[in-house]
Amino acid sequence: MVAHTKGYYARDYSMGLGWNNMRYIIETALLHGQLLNRTVITPSFVYARSCEFDISVCAAYAPMVNRGDAINSDEWRQLPDDQQMSWRIPTPLMFNFTHIRKTQAVITVSDYLRLHNVSEDAEMSDGRWDTSVYHQNTNVFETNEHKKPSLHVIENWWYDPSNINRVDAIPEDMKLRGQWNNDAGDRGQGQVGGWKNLDKSPLYLALEAALPEDRLVLDWSSARSIVQRNGHTWDVTTDEATENALRENGWEVLYTYEGALGMEYVKNVVNPIRQVVPRQSIRGVEEDYGDLNEDVVLLRGEIHYQRKPGSLRFTTPEGRDRFSRLVLYEMRAIDKVLELATSLGNRMTELNGGRMWMGAHMRRGDFVRVNWAMESEFGAHFERIQKRLDDGRRVLRSLHDSSLIPYAIPEATIDQSILQQSPPEDGDRFYIATDERDPGNVAYMKDHGVVLVSDLLTIEDRRNFGWPLMMTDVLGIVEQATLARGAYFYAHALSSVAGGVVNIRAARGADPRTAKID
Repeated sequence: MVAHTKGYYARDYSMGLGWNNMRYIIETALLHGQLLNRTVITPSFVYARSCEFDISVCAAYAPMVNRGDAINSDEWRQLPDDQQMSWRIPTPLMFNFTHIRKTQAVITVSDYLRLHNVSEDAEMSDGRWDTSVYHQNTNVFETNEHKKPSLHVIENWWYDPSNINRVDAIPEDMKLRGQWNNDAGDRGQGQVGGWKNLDKSPLYLALEAALPEDRLVLDWSSARSIVQRNGHTWDVTTDEATENALRENGWEVLYTYEGALGMEYVKNVVNPIRQVVPRQSIRGVEEDYGDLNEDVVLLRGEIHYQRKPGSLRFTTPEGRDRFSRLVLYEMRAIDKVLELATSLGNRMTELNGGRMWMGAHMRRGDFVRVNWAMESEFGAHFERIQKRLDDGRRVLRSLHDSSLIPYAIPEATIDQSILQQSPPEDGDRFYIATDERDPGNVAYMKDHGVVLVSDLLTIEDRRNFGWPLMMTDVLGIVEQATLARGAYFYAHALSSVAGGVVNIRAARGADPRTAKID
């Protein structure tokens, strides 16, 4: 697998984050691996943050560590000792390595270490790439015993400082427009090639004046309005004509995805949008790093927070769609997860007499502690969910009188089976995925129609799935896949869980009107 690529692509992984954030980071690494034709290296394990039973039970099946000690953080030191514990879960339990390897070269750190005669125990517990130990031995297939794996480090601040917009690759026609020079660029900052300086036209200056203080990006509608007001010498009656006017004046259209509530936490890939940036700000991953010949290319540090899916923008719709396919169809859960989620979804249908059922995600726990919950008080939070699902019930009733539409994704399909079921009735039970554990609050939810995963799981389910189902992070993947099978879904825009559910729903052919994120 490795031999068919140019070498390895490694990251410093933020192991203190939950699985969904880790998944987004791995998806970004996979995208970069595609662009650079390199074998992506993922962590061999991730940390499950809680156990459904006494911690000693989970410790009998998975290595238990103090989370703060493992990743060198004091974030959880004030919590009781049992709440500081985490369990190492093999990464191939969290997503389907076999499936992703059909389309891409990907290995774990432990695979890499075995290939280089280094003990698997040497893997860094905090997810950082060890530039010393990992490079001390030759590859097991290397005949030259002195040829240890070479390394090129992409420093974190080189990737996307405030004066650039990082993209996948720069098309030849864009390079021609901007008179790109392959011999230019700040090599000390890892930049290969550069744009010719241009004289700023009145339209350029008008667009520049509209840029927000913190970034070099305009939304499409704002840019179009500015062109229409200032483009007296251009035909701006169509989007194509507007794009031509932008290009003639040193600006380019990029392609990405819309976030939720103006934030980038959900990171789903189902709402494609266009944005406009100064051409001078564009830097390509392929251009800067594609010609590196070292065995290992390491991106140091984290590039996840407050960035678009893939941690870059795309210069063509086709490039964006390739990433959408990776996220929607290639990066998926293991078969056991999908099989169990199907069973749980069927049981919800049976509980409601064969009618459609609705679900929601209710993040409590650490979200309350850091003031990220939709409502800090449990009662207000639950009432909010009830109201949103009341709206969802009305939406589902209206869909029976209209044509279903798919999400705007590649190879979009529509699941017509929803029309074969009756809409939910007032008083029907609904599913909530939550980390709320207060006995009184749990009892209150159940008295008001809520079904929890513990109500649906059977002993046979647990036996068939095995020990990982005791880990809340693994169970959470099952709950995501279950929520994707509901007729309607509601969640919070600050939660990465929500974006994962919406992605699965889109890939399964759901109608976008059957989900709400706020």
